[in-house]
Amino acid sequence: MSDENTKYWYNLETHEVEQGYASPAIDRAGPFDTAEEAARAPEILRERSRQWAEDDAREDR
Repeated sequence: MSDENTKYWYNLETHEVEQGYASPAIDRAGPFDTAEEAARAPEILRERSRQWAEDDAREDR
């Protein structure tokens, strides 16, 4: 099991990368393995959302 305090998070309020549980859970996206990956969180979240929407549309057919 990984230690979540060594993971990186993207703060949705400040738009900054944080390590560990620096902010309340509601303000964080993650965890990510690297700070660079966490910095790309908005892009990653948009892509995942797009993929989920496509998957849902296929299931609705």
